[in-house]
Amino acid sequence: MARPRTAMRDIREVLRLTHELGLTERQIAASVRIAASTVHRYLDRAAQAGLGWPLPQELDDAALERTLFPPTPPSTVPRTAPDYGWMHRELRRKGVTLQLLWMEYRQAHPDGYGYSQFCAHYQQWAGRIDLVMRHQHRAGDKLFVDYAGHTIPIYPPDAPSWPAQLFVAVLGASNYTYAEACASQQLECWIGAHVRCFEFYGAAPALLVPDNLRSGVTRSHRYEPLLNRSYAEMACHYGSAVLPARANKPRDKAKAEVGVQIAERWILASLRHERFTSLAEANTAIRARLTWLNNRPFAKLDGTRQILFEQLDRPAMPPLPATRYELATWKTPKVNIDYHVDVDRHYYSVPYQLVGHRVEARVRARGRDLPLVACRR
Repeated sequence: MARPRTAMRDIREVLRLTHELGLTERQIAASVRIAASTVHRYLDRAAQAGLGWPLPQELDDAALERTLFPPTPPSTVPRTAPDYGWMHRELRRKGVTLQLLWMEYRQAHPDGYGYSQFCAHYQQWAGRIDLVMRHQHRAGDKLFVDYAGHTIPIYPPDAPSWPAQLFVAVLGASNYTYAEACASQQLECWIGAHVRCFEFYGAAPALLVPDNLRSGVTRSHRYEPLLNRSYAEMACHYGSAVLPARANKPRDKAKAEVGVQIAERWILASLRHERFTSLAEANTAIRARLTWLNNRPFAKLDGTRQILFEQLDRPAMPPLPATRYELATWKTPKVNIDYHVDVDRHYYSVPYQLVGHRVEARVRARGRDLPLVACRR
């Protein structure tokens, strides 16, 4: 690599101050404004090359650089290239780094690439796989969820047709995909789809990454989004946390965007000639296409979504809790003058001191008979 002309001027000045004035390395470093270690390195290379002061007139900057910094001859020893596809998969495991993979590589191939070349070759390979480098997703870490833009028409026998929504979920490390048709994007369908998704995986991820859908995020914010309380409660039940994508930051949910695109292409488009009379019928067809999709070989990597899920995500995700989450909604009724609150036409008494104040009520979706569980002024 060619050095700037200022470096050659500094070398000439270091040699002049050393041989003409006899200054110490510290004095020269302060005068030339370079590190003392750099002065020592310049003088050491000049001594090895047999150069003093004054320098020969025919020694221009290019010749001086070639004399002091001769190019390293290329190695004639053939290097064993790493298995970049295997590296790409291993980097998704928690705690695995490029340095660890390089150390294992050098143990197997002592004459292999140095660390910097090892990293550079991998980055070049990964750049050909994905021109825009995405986030490194750890195994079992994130599940990206969203609804597809296209819908599935349902034709009931004795009712007008209506559009069903397609819920799509994609695991970050393995791209293992789940999809189902839902009646709407309302809270009950949104959470029910999550519960069935977890049961499909047989485990729950550490983080849920939704878009700013109203059923999941009550108020979007760049740093402190306000989550729907029932959605946060469901995530807590399965040991997960919710990390909404930032508004106007599409790369935060790139996996979901690509997963939706793939689901629309390989599920919705392939079922476009089918005529479904119910959600159950549509989901039976979707599940068959989903099995095919998850077992379809990758175009640029070895393996399938199913194989990577079994190798990466499933071992890293904790099992599901013993009980299934039951949807509950939160309401804030106002305490009437008779110190009762009306929750879906059911009346509950509260301390009379709360008359005129709003309290919190947690109501189960089934039965709607759960009493008031929290009160606040």
